[in-house]
Amino acid sequence: MLYHLFEYLQGFTDLPGAGLFHYISFRAAAAILLSLTISMVFGNRLVKMLKRLQVGETVRDLGLQGQKEKEGTPTMGGLIILGAILIPAILFARLDNIYILLMLLTTVWMGFIGFLDDYIKVFKKDKRGLAGKFKIVGQVGLGLIVGVTLFFSKEVVISEKVSEDVVLQANAFDPDEIRKVRDQYYVDTKGTLTTIPFVKEHEIDYSEMLSFLGGDYAQWGWVVFIPIVIFIVTAVSNGANLTDGLDGLATGTSAIIGATLGVFAYVSGNIIFSDYLDIMYIPNSGELVVYAAAFIGACVGFLWYNAYPAQVFMGDTGSLAIGGIIATLAIMLRKELLIPILCGIFLVENLSVMMQVSYFKWTKKKYGEGRRILKMSPLHHHYQKLGMNESKIATRFWIIGIMLAVFTVVTLKIR
Repeated sequence: MLYHLFEYLQGFTDLPGAGLFHYISFRAAAAILLSLTISMVFGNRLVKMLKRLQVGETVRDLGLQGQKEKEGTPTMGGLIILGAILIPAILFARLDNIYILLMLLTTVWMGFIGFLDDYIKVFKKDKRGLAGKFKIVGQVGLGLIVGVTLFFSKEVVISEKVSEDVVLQANAFDPDEIRKVRDQYYVDTKGTLTTIPFVKEHEIDYSEMLSFLGGDYAQWGWVVFIPIVIFIVTAVSNGANLTDGLDGLATGTSAIIGATLGVFAYVSGNIIFSDYLDIMYIPNSGELVVYAAAFIGACVGFLWYNAYPAQVFMGDTGSLAIGGIIATLAIMLRKELLIPILCGIFLVENLSVMMQVSYFKWTKKKYGEGRRILKMSPLHHHYQKLGMNESKIATRFWIIGIMLAVFTVVTLKIR
């Protein structure tokens, strides 16, 4: 919003400093600072309000250390995260950018689904919350919208260099120079191209799976692309939801993932950097840096109250929104195939539950009694059962998350 305002004012007056809003780096810095401020300052008021409303967490006795002390801790704190993302994004991002509009929709959509789940649990006193089938419908619906928009929108393109022999020379931080280079040396194309790790060409086109259809097979790429998008949105949002089981675990892990995706957005949306790194150039995706910055600020700011011992839990309002944001960001940046590495914590948490449930059912059918692989699932509860302090578990998961993030970035050069 402020970008458009200062751009308008600059057309009539020589307003000092107005040109700063043309720089993504400045707007991203402003977004993260405002996001942190909203989380820490206004978050305190929301925590107090939730306490007055007695929006407390109901904790089942599972024999975990420190579990009963959490009884009554306010939940639905994801509202802090949503506000700290949406307000800076609306203020500092370009609202005529298709990627930003999709991210705003994703945040509100998944946040609303999570809010309904928390509302039913807290105010309707139904521990089951929103029925699983309705959650799935919501996740699939979002995946469908994102997939259809990215495939069919004329604003979503990839720019390819007309000649590999051309050496680009321009100031990577000057929007005007970047625009001239793009107009002169790049051509926009539609397609379902994405980044794939560990291979020389480093890219794969989903539509090639339909090459058996003949010459016009590319126009049917949506048949493959949209189901993949739906699967990723559903899987990552559920993974984030499962990871939200310890104080600060999901929040810290998500901040690390968000920072990595912010780096990808910056280099993918900049001609000079993408050319230097030999990665896909995605026009206008650099604007996602502003959104990623707001996301990072919201997660880190929420840790002010969510770090051990937590004063508030994010609930499904926050965890489902976080998962949806991460999934949609990765898909837009054509880095979704890096999710198993980057979101390794989410993946392991998901797999631990699937393995535990599957093994229990199989052994019950075979031996008459169910057996377990882990002492408890998801994985973080297994370590709690072993007697490890939850603060130490969360910190160690963060460290692993940082390692995975660094490795994800490195995969861009490991071919």
